Amino acid sequence: MASDAAGIRRLVVDTGEPRGWVSPRTDLVTALLGIWFGVGLMVDAWAHSNLAQLETFFTPWHAVFYSGFAVVSGWIIWQVWRNVRAGRQGPAAVPTGYLAGLVAIPAFAAFGFADMMWHTILGIETTINIFFSPSHLGLVVTMMLIITTPLRSAWNAPDVGARPTLGRLLPALVGLAFATTLVLLFLSYGDAMRYRPEGIVRALSMLREAGAGGGTRGAGPVAVGPGAEQVAAQTGFRNVPILLSFVAAGVVSDLLIRRLRPSGERRAAFWAFAGLSAFATWSLYIGVASALGGGLPGVPELWTGAPVVAGLIGLALGVLFLPSPGSRMRDEGHGDTR
Repeated sequence: MASDAAGIRRLVVDTGEPRGWVSPRTDLVTALLGIWFGVGLMVDAWAHSNLAQLETFFTPWHAVFYSGFAVVSGWIIWQVWRNVRAGRQGPAAVPTGYLAGLVAIPAFAAFGFADMMWHTILGIETTINIFFSPSHLGLVVTMMLIITTPLRSAWNAPDVGARPTLGRLLPALVGLAFATTLVLLFLSYGDAMRYRPEGIVRALSMLREAGAGGGTRGAGPVAVGPGAEQVAAQTGFRNVPILLSFVAAGVVSDLLIRRLRPSGERRAAFWAFAGLSAFATWSLYIGVASALGGGLPGVPELWTGAPVVAGLIGLALGVLFLPSPGSRMRDEGHGDTR
């Protein structure tokens, strides 16, 4: 056991060499194996949506999906192991752009086990609740980290110049395309491209009752007070507890600001605030509604997954709104090229 522990320490302790890049051909293989992984998810999503008789976790569709995970994960691990055999240890053995994907591999496996337990206990989702299952959300986040590995690898690669060829960028573009597909898949219930013309006309022709908190859902949790007052007036102050949940979310967001101190120089804190404030807002919203509305909603995937979806969207917006150091340095050195 002592020798095994020493061996693990040798693998974990960084030897200090600068991390290198894999070849474009290696990135291309990673991207192509990611296609297998991504197509497997699409096939599985189709089965969940169209085969009501699914009653078990062990299906051919899951086999395609998880075999894709196995091959792309094995390929990523092999790239690290090649460097370990060459004498590198710790982060120095992980090619640039591959660390997040490597860390996501055991996390994906853990969420896969959680998904099996979820299906065993609560059954198979066949409706919109499939997009809110906590295990599914964990799978899609870790999957996105894995399939975007070629994108991160090419991000600052030394052989990518100011005008790279399409062939050089192809692995990165494949990873980006499938990441976009994942986002569209898990937000398909709100995707305007999915509706037929008659459905669009019918939806835009219906009169809807002023909903609970409808005027505040798109607002930021900070400075929510005036918006809450307006909605309260419109609903005859019948919705005050729900509106107060948004005010409470604003207080939580202020506390997060004090704790995290997000700024342009503290990018991780900025991203954490963007995700956590949205997560807190929807957790309070659902919690107050459940406490005062007769109990938790009947679909567990929705009330457990909706705050997570909100947090992920907030995190994504935070990443988009805050430029990376590389882009800021390029703007300062060569002028703003946007």
